[in-house]
Amino acid sequence: MTEYLYNYFLIYFLKEVYLTHSTLWQAIEMLAKKNGLSCSGLAKLSGLDATTFNKSKHFAPDGTPRWPSCSTIAKITDATHITLREFADLVAE
Repeated sequence: MTEYLYNYFLIYFLKEVYLTHSTLWQAIEMLAKKNGLSCSGLAKLSGLDATTFNKSKHFAPDGTPRWPSCSTIAKITDATHITLREFADLVAE
């Protein structure tokens, strides 16, 4: 799926979910736990650097929130075999 289409579907599925920086990071942590993984394990399974989801990377040094990219969301949903709708449900929990 192209990045454009993935972005479209991500927006579509998350449109009814109150998306915040913390709810998105919490959903990633829940996805890891539901798959019996640490956040580092989820990152590695998804082909990402093991430190991608470290809490220290949730914010830039100046305090600006860092958000996972659509590409990162695509990789973790593919690696864990869930749909965007299922990921949106985790965000909403």
